[in-house]
Amino acid sequence: MTSRLSVSILVSIAMLCLGTAAVAQAQPANMSFFVTSAGPGKGADLGGLAGADKTCQTLAQAAGASGKTWHAYLSTQGPGAVNARDRIGSGPWQNAKGAVIAKDVAELHGKNNLTKDTALTEKGEKVNGRGDTPNMHDILTGSQPDGTAFAAGDDRTCGNWTKSGQGSAMVGHSDRQGLRDDDVSKSWNSSHPSRGPDGGCSQSDLKSTGGNGFFYCFATK
Repeated sequence: MTSRLSVSILVSIAMLCLGTAAVAQAQPANMSFFVTSAGPGKGADLGGLAGADKTCQTLAQAAGASGKTWHAYLSTQGPGAVNARDRIGSGPWQNAKGAVIAKDVAELHGKNNLTKDTALTEKGEKVNGRGDTPNMHDILTGSQPDGTAFAAGDDRTCGNWTKSGQGSAMVGHSDRQGLRDDDVSKSWNSSHPSRGPDGGCSQSDLKSTGGNGFFYCFATK
């Protein structure tokens, strides 16, 4: 009886572990938001919106979240300007661990649940933030706080995501932390423009101010 009881307990534990693993594996399939774990490696030259969307799609599929249409949260400037908020569907969006980031576009640009603990990559990993080495919390957006594009003029999108030299891109802080205790420093999508010795848009420029060329991806449907 003791032997049978032990076997029964072991089987129950094994089934529980398998069930937990199944849940963990199912979560990426339901993922509808992530921070890219890698970019093209050419700074803010993402190949335009189309190239950025392709990166989102590729990373999502590799993580097991296929069957969705993915768009990068990026705005463009000039003729035919595009607002990042108009590219990402209607929500709700959840990360690789199942935590809901926001239920809709209004909440995303209001009191959302985007923090260092929830702004995860497609692999379910945290992004290095302020205090980590190296800091990678600068996320490319090219957007104003409400998710709309900047007016034509000062470059805030590194030539609509085609430049890796001269220019600048607006970034947000994925960990909601900065040099000061103010709304700008805590902004997830519009904290400060990129800058650096190579012109502002190169990979080394982005790294020098606390980034790595990452951007947000959302499932539109």
